[in-house]
Amino acid sequence: MDSGNDAYKPAQIADLIETVGVAKAALPLGQMLALAILAGAFIGFGAAAYTMVMTGADLAFGPARLLGGVVFSLGLILVLVGGAELFTGNALMTMAFVDGKITLAALLRNWTAVYLGNLIGAVALAVAFALSGLLDAPFGTTAQRIAQGKVALGPAEAVVRGALCNALVCLAVWLSFSARSTTDRILALLWPVSAFVLLGLEHSVANMYLLPAGILAGADIGGAAVARNLIWVSLGNIVGGAGGVALAYRYAFLFRRAA
Repeated sequence: MDSGNDAYKPAQIADLIETVGVAKAALPLGQMLALAILAGAFIGFGAAAYTMVMTGADLAFGPARLLGGVVFSLGLILVLVGGAELFTGNALMTMAFVDGKITLAALLRNWTAVYLGNLIGAVALAVAFALSGLLDAPFGTTAQRIAQGKVALGPAEAVVRGALCNALVCLAVWLSFSARSTTDRILALLWPVSAFVLLGLEHSVANMYLLPAGILAGADIGGAAVARNLIWVSLGNIVGGAGGVALAYRYAFLFRRAA
């Protein structure tokens, strides 16, 4: 029996996420875009905080990356607690689509609008940091190094790192739905997000901030290299989130009920 205080059980989480997916698909386009712009900026703030933590540290040094991951979690905390629309997390809407609760057109409408809004918010934040003068400091040198490392990835590396990353991000969202309080929600999402940063995995929306920030800081990176990274990482994010988490949990908890 549900006491009202215990964490939601996995089967209940599946129901909640499917219900939320239906609500997300029904959002008016203007509201969807506004919330997506906020999410792009929120993830950008987390990525900027990560960049500052890594300034003066070895980008490949595990303990520093773990601290950077904890700080980066700010972005998803702002999205899930504050309320915003994030492309990577919305991969979980696949559950509602597979069960016929939303149409393919509604799913793609959400993903397209949210992706565009995330891009606008993230790039706008990168421009704001450039105007602040912070990218002229050592912070900017770190931003250059991070961006250069990302565009150096080959397609296979980018797709696989993107898939692994969004499996962890969607697991963070999934775990956050078990929570009955804001504190529990933050603690639930903190460790999967920290882990993907620690492991050097690839998040498309974070890259929407990190790549422009690196360029604005002086990195010699062309638009084609940015587009390639975002395309491959985004594809990987869809595979890891929609396939690796959403469909697996849908099969585990909703398949027999739908049949």
